[in-house]
Amino acid sequence: MKKQWWKKGSLSVLLATAIVAAGCSSQTSTNPGQTTEAPKGGNTLVISALVDPDTLDLHKSTWVSSANGILYEPLLTRDMSGKVSPGLAEKYEVSEDGKVWTFTLRKGLRFHSGEPVTGEAVKQSFERMLEVSPVKSIIGPVEKVEATDEHTFKVHLSSPFAPFLSVVMSGMISPVDAKKAKELGDGFGDNPSGTGPVMFEKRERGASLTYKKNPDYNWGPEYAQNKGPIQVDNVMFRFLKDDDTRMMEFKKGTIHILSDVPANSVAELQSLPGVEINKTMDIGHKYIAFNNLHPLFSDVRLRKAIALSVDRDPLVQVALNGFGKPVYGPLPPTIWGYSENIENKAKQMYSRDLNQARQLMADAGWTDTNGDGLVDKDGKPLSVEILVSPEPAFQRAVQILQSQLKEAGIDLKITVQEMATIKDRISKKSYDMALMYFGWYDADIFYLLFEKSNSASRMYFTRPEMDELLNKGRTEMNDEKRFKIYEEAQEILLNETPWVPLWVNETVTATRGIKGMVINPYTQGMVLSDITIDK
Repeated sequence: MKKQWWKKGSLSVLLATAIVAAGCSSQTSTNPGQTTEAPKGGNTLVISALVDPDTLDLHKSTWVSSANGILYEPLLTRDMSGKVSPGLAEKYEVSEDGKVWTFTLRKGLRFHSGEPVTGEAVKQSFERMLEVSPVKSIIGPVEKVEATDEHTFKVHLSSPFAPFLSVVMSGMISPVDAKKAKELGDGFGDNPSGTGPVMFEKRERGASLTYKKNPDYNWGPEYAQNKGPIQVDNVMFRFLKDDDTRMMEFKKGTIHILSDVPANSVAELQSLPGVEINKTMDIGHKYIAFNNLHPLFSDVRLRKAIALSVDRDPLVQVALNGFGKPVYGPLPPTIWGYSENIENKAKQMYSRDLNQARQLMADAGWTDTNGDGLVDKDGKPLSVEILVSPEPAFQRAVQILQSQLKEAGIDLKITVQEMATIKDRISKKSYDMALMYFGWYDADIFYLLFEKSNSASRMYFTRPEMDELLNKGRTEMNDEKRFKIYEEAQEILLNETPWVPLWVNETVTATRGIKGMVINPYTQGMVLSDITIDK
């Protein structure tokens, strides 16, 4: 076996949603104005969140966030500088051929039920996920899992799968108490058992989730000062969708942590005494998706013309109130595979240039023949539809895009629809353009978006040379060689422009009345271990 001890790098991971390239998915609370009170007489940390998880069963969830993810611990994680760090596993090894991953568990681990976390228990958890999870294909080509002794288990792959380490660290395959899950059946989602710092206490659907501290927890992150039980008695998540309600409750002091702070409210919160603001860059970016099968966008000149018509700075400054960064290349800096060389080249190629945009359209036969400001061809103006969800920042951004494209001579028609409808239209190839986003662990996102065999493709863009690179990138275990593969793939995306990358969000979290809260930029998760409530 070839030992790989805490490989260095800055792989960015995300506790992922089940819909890997999900576009602006959100859920509305069934009780948007309900003000659930924190438990009386307890030391309770209250967190405001937007989305009430569909289930607390990690293996069956289609939306894994902090609200249900904190019940579980990953086998490996990333520290605050991006280096691989122990989780439930104290070390791992990868065979020379990249097909066998061996994990050695810490000793003394227990599920919330009291059951020991053994190699066999983790094996059973793996097998359960492979059986019931809606995202099991993301794990890779798992052939079998075996427990070799009480603290060791092995994952056998049918072929090398380079993104496997990122999947492990994402938390998606964190061990669940498979024994209890088997006993409870579907009821496990309402009475879960994991290994996290908190244990399930009670749930009010659409309103709140309350957890109590796990008194046996002593395997906190290596990068936390406190490795033992958390320093609060309870953690409550309150699900408040309405921004005004969330802001009011936070200012009243009934919420300690306000996640997803509206960009237009940050300045107000910063002026309040005792409020601290934490910003983290998203893992993924927003982009314009072209239907590359559409007669218009089968012509790369029109795709490039639209890319050259976009000025990203106003999108960030106006639509996001400055809480974001423009992105020109295929990957943002938070995802492994990001290349500064590619980003600089993309910025050089696709910074706004209306003259070049008009020339490309003219080369494709589109010119303004009647002086009305819009380019036309065969008597028809260049008019395209863009689909966009009702999310406020998207709404502001698309209005700006409409104005920018009009300056280039393009009539952009805006259609606002719920994301479920947008996805349905995309699946039926019944769209021109759509404002979308993705979030994923590393450059393997390209396989999920562009590889020909992937049925989830939304832009219908494939190239044989791209397919070859993306499949090669999944099996190349050498980081440097793999990085070069994805640089080549990104060169193709730059030259072919099947989409227009726009920006990466900076997510803002506000805290008040607590100390010690940090967000790990490489896992996007709140570190609960060192949080204390001001008395």
